[in-house]
Amino acid sequence: MDINKDIDWKSLIIGAAITAGLIIIASTTKFDWLMLFSSIGLLYVGYNAKNIKYGAVLGAFAATPIVYLAFIGTFGEFNGFFTTETGTITLVIGILLIGALIGVVGAWAKNSREKAKVEYEKKQKIGKNKNKKKNNN
Repeated sequence: MDINKDIDWKSLIIGAAITAGLIIIASTTKFDWLMLFSSIGLLYVGYNAKNIKYGAVLGAFAATPIVYLAFIGTFGEFNGFFTTETGTITLVIGILLIGALIGVVGAWAKNSREKAKVEYEKKQKIGKNKNKKKNNN
């Protein structure tokens, strides 16, 4: 595994910045609906990953700014269970798992698109060869 060749650093940084930026904008303004679109950055990271495994790892890694934003109070005060050590660990693991899941979805979408392109090209070649054979007879 070559870290410089296997990981698209540009998409990782841009995707994490998009995710964190939309969360910060949504929390400082009254546009709470922007929180829904913060996963676009994680999808972008997963889409540019080498395969689905890399998509999961990079999605979790790109979700680390969300953990930081949760700890500084961007999502509000924590009460009850989340003020304990177990609750804090659960929160971190939950955020990273959701980031990994969204990264997997992005990588899966890229994989499905590439398969569909190959299948489309096969159908195009079959149609071209079919017409040539009819004209020769």
